[in-house]
Amino acid sequence: MARKSGSTITQEELYPPSAQMAREELDDARLVGLDGDEESPFLRAQKRVSARRGSLPKKTLSRLIWASIVVLLLCVGAVAASFLYRYGEHSWRFRIESSDNIEVAGMQNVTKAQIMEVMGADIGRNIFFVPLSQQKAQLEQIPWVESASVMRFVPNRLKVEIHERTPVAFARVGPRIFLIDAGGTLMELPQKHKYSFPVIVGMYPGEPLSTRIPRMNAYNQLVQELDSSGAHYSQDLSEVDLADLENLKVRVNDPAGDVLVELGNSDYLKRYKIYVTHVQEWRRQFQKLESVNLRYDNQVIVNPDMEGRPKQAALTAAAARAAAAAGVKPAALVARINPHDRTLPKPAFELTEKKLDPKSAVAKKPTPKAKLKKAYAKPVKTGAVKKEVGKRAVGVPKPKPAAAHAAQKRPAQSGLVAHSAIPKPSAAIAKPAAATGSN
Repeated sequence: MARKSGSTITQEELYPPSAQMAREELDDARLVGLDGDEESPFLRAQKRVSARRGSLPKKTLSRLIWASIVVLLLCVGAVAASFLYRYGEHSWRFRIESSDNIEVAGMQNVTKAQIMEVMGADIGRNIFFVPLSQQKAQLEQIPWVESASVMRFVPNRLKVEIHERTPVAFARVGPRIFLIDAGGTLMELPQKHKYSFPVIVGMYPGEPLSTRIPRMNAYNQLVQELDSSGAHYSQDLSEVDLADLENLKVRVNDPAGDVLVELGNSDYLKRYKIYVTHVQEWRRQFQKLESVNLRYDNQVIVNPDMEGRPKQAALTAAAARAAAAAGVKPAALVARINPHDRTLPKPAFELTEKKLDPKSAVAKKPTPKAKLKKAYAKPVKTGAVKKEVGKRAVGVPKPKPAAAHAAQKRPAQSGLVAHSAIPKPSAAIAKPAAATGSN
């Protein structure tokens, strides 16, 4: 077939009818195939190409890998820890050799011997096996220790830190004197330090701490009020009696003679200022000022009857020396006798008149007793009897009363006779507040 001349080619020339029919048949076949795919799933399965996949997903596989690494590291760490434990348990490097490996800080009144009574059991022990909490509890059982801490330092050193209690007063318990803190804990007297505290009386051996706590609260309030104005009146006290919390009694250390002052249970500073203001006046008014009762409002009782006051046990000689060395005031160490007590001690020796004044004993000669003649020797008349009896009565000395004769033979008691000779003032002298200047 001859090609036409020209630059353009028609569609009939490019796609002849025979070719066009074949193309349409091919398109129909494709359409038929697509319809078949929608109708039958087996044709689609035949066309799929299978892809290879692993037995586990990638995310799960990565997690397993990391878990294996962690387990491996834990095993290695456990083996290393076991090795280090055995090494630390048996190595001599971690053993406490002597007391030089135990450092103690904060000691003032606690001695090293008291600390070593607790920590001495750790000498020769591995530092990792020292029971720190147990040792801490035992150290706090020492009376002077308020709190303690025990720390270990590798390889073989222990450090003990002590916080001691702060004493606020002396306490007389039975025949001994202790130091006491604000919470009522008793402590032994130190050998190196001296304190200027009053002595608390009214505490007894064996009483629990719960009994001493309210008494110490009353004492703390008393001292706080007396020192609140800046005068520091608490330094003038030698004793504080806490036996009766409804009536606190203080003994004032005065050069002219110590005085027992009753302050009640409140307004301690106001009542004590009444004593300070009028003490000199009372000393001029009374021959001997022993006690003053200020517990009642608008009323002052000078030298009240103190009968029935409980007695304190006498201090031993060693306890008195230790108390004096610790700073206890001498007025608190004197054993006082109640003047109303009938059971007075017997004197250790007798002082007769001859021993007291030998010259007067020599000058005085005993008066010779007249010899009485027997009236019944000769019978006489009635008038003569009266005259004879009158003559004989002139020479007869006047008999002494039985009380005076007994007083002459009574042995002199050192310090007690002079006290009983003092006239006892009125038992109750009431003064209004306006006269005493208490308000």
